[in-house]
Parts: sequence; structure tokens; C-alpha cells
Amino acid sequence: MSMNCVICKTGTTQKGLTHSLFDRNGSFVIVKEIPAQICMQCGEAYFDEHTTEEIYNLTNDILNNGAELEIVRMKAA
Repeated sequence: MSMNCVICKTGTTQKGLTHSLFDRNGSFVIVKEIPAQICMQCGEAYFDEHTTEEIYNLTNDILNNGAELEIVRMKAA
């Protein structure tokens, strides 16, 4: 499902994979290979509700276990 980008206003999105950095109080989690709708103009990534919940749970578990830096890949659905 393609959509118009709300950031650049000129691009449209396409299904793809991206990565993102999350930090909490100086601790960092890099999540790689996140499924997203990605703007072909500016690169902004949009996550659906299910993916957002997965990212939240994954990063929260890692940070709550005391990690200062962790790099993980999303598991294929």
C-alpha cells in the first residue's frame, strides 16, 4: 500500500527494509531490517502498528536488561 509522504510532501512510499536507532538515558539499540513503507524521495520510514509494537517490546526488553549498546535484526514474520 503506497502513501504520500507527510514529511517531504512530494514522495510516495514503497515497501522495504530500514534500520533505526533507539536510545534511552545513554543506552542504545540499533534495530536492523525493519519492514516499513519508505519514501522514495526523502527516505522517511513509516511502520505499521504491529511493527511498532514489536520494536517497542524488543527495545524495551533489551534496555530493561541493562544493555548499553545492542544491535539486533527484526525476525521475519
